[in-house]
Amino acid sequence: MKMKINTDGFEGYAKRALARAHKLDRREAIKPQITITFDNPLAMVEVLTAQRLRLVQQVKTKSSSITALAASLGRDPKSVRRDVLKLERAGVVRTREQINSGHGRAKIVESVARQFRLTAVL
Repeated sequence: MKMKINTDGFEGYAKRALARAHKLDRREAIKPQITITFDNPLAMVEVLTAQRLRLVQQVKTKSSSITALAASLGRDPKSVRRDVLKLERAGVVRTREQINSGHGRAKIVESVARQFRLTAVL
């Protein structure tokens, strides 16, 4: 599935929703895609920092535990955990718990989409 990230706020969202409704009225096929809309480019940059984008790139190819992500990125696990929470709230990644035999549970981070498209309007 594809993900499109926009920075045109409610106006852009409303325009895209109206175009989608017109397609549905004409019975045109609509490709499934996840769309995230930020109010402006600054709001997007607050969530999608360079460190977080590297994290997304990592889980896009292979789902990993927070501990494994921190080790592969050379970062502190607490920082990675905070970044994962921020990205999860934005809808860019998702987490699930997995039983880690003999060691409790591990939080597994996975990408919501395999392709990302960022569109910033200044």
